Amino acid sequence: MLRYLLRRLVVFIPTLLVISLLAFGLSKVAPGDPVEDKSEAATRVSDPERVYRETATFWGLDKPVFYFSLTSAAYPDSLYKIVLKYRRETLQKLIAQYGNWPQIDAYYQQIQALEATLYTLPYGHAVQETGLVRSTVRDLYLHHRDARISAIVDTLQALATRDTALMRVAGTQINALQQQYVQVKRTATPGKLLQPDFKWHGLDNQYHNWFSRFLRGDFGRSYYDSRPVAHKMKDALFWTLVMNGTAILLAYFLSIPIGVFSAVRRNTPADRALTVLLFVLYSLPTFWIATMLVVFFTTPQYGMDWFPTMGVGNVPDSASLWQRLSTRIEHLALPVFCLTYGSLAFISRQMRGGMLDVLQQDYVRTARAKGLPNRTVIWKHAFRNALFPLVTMFASVFPAMLAGSVVIEVIFNIPGMGKLTIDAINARDWPVVYTVLMLSAILTMVGILISDMLYAALDPRVSYSRRQA
Repeated sequence: MLRYLLRRLVVFIPTLLVISLLAFGLSKVAPGDPVEDKSEAATRVSDPERVYRETATFWGLDKPVFYFSLTSAAYPDSLYKIVLKYRRETLQKLIAQYGNWPQIDAYYQQIQALEATLYTLPYGHAVQETGLVRSTVRDLYLHHRDARISAIVDTLQALATRDTALMRVAGTQINALQQQYVQVKRTATPGKLLQPDFKWHGLDNQYHNWFSRFLRGDFGRSYYDSRPVAHKMKDALFWTLVMNGTAILLAYFLSIPIGVFSAVRRNTPADRALTVLLFVLYSLPTFWIATMLVVFFTTPQYGMDWFPTMGVGNVPDSASLWQRLSTRIEHLALPVFCLTYGSLAFISRQMRGGMLDVLQQDYVRTARAKGLPNRTVIWKHAFRNALFPLVTMFASVFPAMLAGSVVIEVIFNIPGMGKLTIDAINARDWPVVYTVLMLSAILTMVGILISDMLYAALDPRVSYSRRQA
């Protein structure tokens, strides 16, 4: 058993690496720019690029994405240092057109030099004219097509021609910009785009830093409010564990005897009635039942005001233990019911099917032929082997305990993991989303491992200590 456990753990390591790569890759292609979202104040200061760069450094997004990159020889290994996403994307498109990074970099540096020069215009210069020139220069960061860039440069030269102060301060820079762009087109080397190149970026990269922190239990900070992700998850995980743990225990506690009862009394009126009832329960959509319960059991205008409307209730610090329990039970009764009834129906049918299959086995017939009591045959001989379908389902229980139920938690406004995840998706708070994804995947693997261990505990014929012939 120990050798098998070690082998499975060795298999889990590459599986975890693959899952981490998928989660990290999804976070990189997710919509939006987290640095821009967090540095909105940069639009109201004189140096937005500095604020953007400082924000990117704070979040660790100013480093290479991965250990290495496989690109063409035309691309440099330092493009990640241009932290402004829209500028980096424009430069990538220019490289894809011309392939000569040294000249493109010189052109980019000239744009920055011209932009900096414009801030030296004498005090009292026409504000409208100054703003027009600066916005025209900033347009160059957004465009990579020749016609648009040439038009912008021509516009700058025309503005400088009719404005003596602009010509005196920035005329040389504008001419240098035009010459530099002409040099980009003249010295184009598109052949470099066909040459593959391997670039090593080292261990100080975004993936390595993120994954190493994750293994230490540091899940980073939320993009939304800068709180540690672990703290946000700790607040939500409690309610998810309470709700889902109670629902799972109730589902298993009720479904096992129901499934056994239905299998032992196969094709009787009681079995048929249970089959119809469980089929109806399994067919009812959870979101619809939850909505109906809110309407008819929490709203006096439409039904009966038996339960609180939403949330988990506010309990004062001075409240007794009984007051705390009664308040929580009142608020969680309906959500737990919604989480329980569907699982109850499904697990009962699985238990019934497994029990019916076992009751047809020879060893059960032998036990009956020996004259053993029916209760002993069912619960001692048949029941143990009928648990295999439930053991197989156990792998899905662990991630459900963590991820929660998005629909139920949103409808009943329960501050659990499901609601936290959907709120994080809406707010583009990717550190929270992908931490939940990673932990759910890890718990799924743990659930599979525990299921394998339970197989060996339930059936002595299952052995992991030797190879099966």
